[in-house]
Amino acid sequence: MLRSEKQTPKRQKEIIDAAAAVFASKGFHGASTRDIADRLGIQQAGVYYYFKSKEEALAEVCRIGVEAFFDRARDIATTTQSPADKIGAAVAAHLVPFHDIPDYVEVFHNERRYLSRKLRQPVSDLAQKYETVLEGIFQEGMENKSFRADLDCRLATLALLGLCNSVLQWYQGGSKTDIDDIARKYAQIIVSGVTR
Repeated sequence: MLRSEKQTPKRQKEIIDAAAAVFASKGFHGASTRDIADRLGIQQAGVYYYFKSKEEALAEVCRIGVEAFFDRARDIATTTQSPADKIGAAVAAHLVPFHDIPDYVEVFHNERRYLSRKLRQPVSDLAQKYETVLEGIFQEGMENKSFRADLDCRLATLALLGLCNSVLQWYQGGSKTDIDDIARKYAQIIVSGVTR
């Protein structure tokens, strides 16, 4: 597994970015390490210097894709904001990667199923941790009585994820203002559905 993006050498980051773009446009099975190399104008061996296989490159793209969600949600959950404001911030944080790193998000959602069990497990673990953080925010709202007493926190979490992830199907990569506006409206929909 590669080091965090902050510690990743420039060439390695370029290869990961190229892999994300190729997997997003061609799919895992339609893409090759040659495609990744060609995108950067390098020899195919340059890709293999950083990744043993195409699948290992896919695993890293997927990891970065889900890590962007988890890191932001974890930080939001530890703030002193109200649970409703945390949900609003979490929705915004979930949608920002759709604008900032769309290829990574698309690959995480559509291609991770092609990972072997061994390489898929760390990605799945991160995704589960992300869901747990979101569910905890809903639980906090129930406990302080700002959210409905009969709220099913697990179902609310899945509803939030389903609504937010639907953006992947129609968002065409507009401006940052566009994604912020979508996030604000989606947060209103979700929060209004769970508050007392």
